Amino acid sequence: MSEIEELQEIIDKTDNIVFFGGAGVSTESGIPDFRSQDGLYNQKYKYPPEQIVSHTFYVNKPEDFFEFYKDKMLAPDAEPNKAHLKLAELEKAGKLKAVITQNIDGLHQKAGSKVVYELHGSVLRNYCTSCHKFFPVQYIIETDGIPKCDECGSRVKPDVVLYEEGLDSDILNNSMRAIANADVLIIGGTSLAVYPAAGLIDYYRGNKLVLINKSTTPMDSRANLLIQGSIGEILGQIRV
Repeated sequence: MSEIEELQEIIDKTDNIVFFGGAGVSTESGIPDFRSQDGLYNQKYKYPPEQIVSHTFYVNKPEDFFEFYKDKMLAPDAEPNKAHLKLAELEKAGKLKAVITQNIDGLHQKAGSKVVYELHGSVLRNYCTSCHKFFPVQYIIETDGIPKCDECGSRVKPDVVLYEEGLDSDILNNSMRAIANADVLIIGGTSLAVYPAAGLIDYYRGNKLVLINKSTTPMDSRANLLIQGSIGEILGQIRV
């Protein structure tokens, strides 16, 4: 039996799947990741990207932060790929209970997924830091320099979790609960190197852990089914 056939059989036999995904799910939609060979961490900027996307840098050097943020972290024209679309299809069929994502691009929702726990927030949501007025991503894109609230003049912050910031406790708790209650956990497109997000895998109690990734991860030995390859190509072959 091939790996795809094995995955198909696992999916056919359950209606309690949770998907946990990372940057590799979105790179197939043309959104750069951080850690791969061509990722943002390996490109040359005036400051290291991991420093730019920190809370301290955001507070102290907002002009440089927003220049990098608009240039490298926004992809308003990106479209969902086969992985996003298949996951939405699985949810609609009653098989997938939740998507837990480390991505901030909103592509799972764009594909039609309803239950999505965004561990690191979303570029699509932006709020005034004083009066909490909501602003769409287009407002950030069209603003020169630092985006300011058009009502009170305070800074508008993207609803994304920067380094040094904590994850949202409700989203974290919902993610833990979903993983703990899942019969099948499919992990895809993540190096499982970012904590605390990667630590959520420890809440899975089942024996159908599927790991799909192009490169090796620290969790490979724990997988009941390990498939190395493109998450979009692999999930794209699954029949619902």
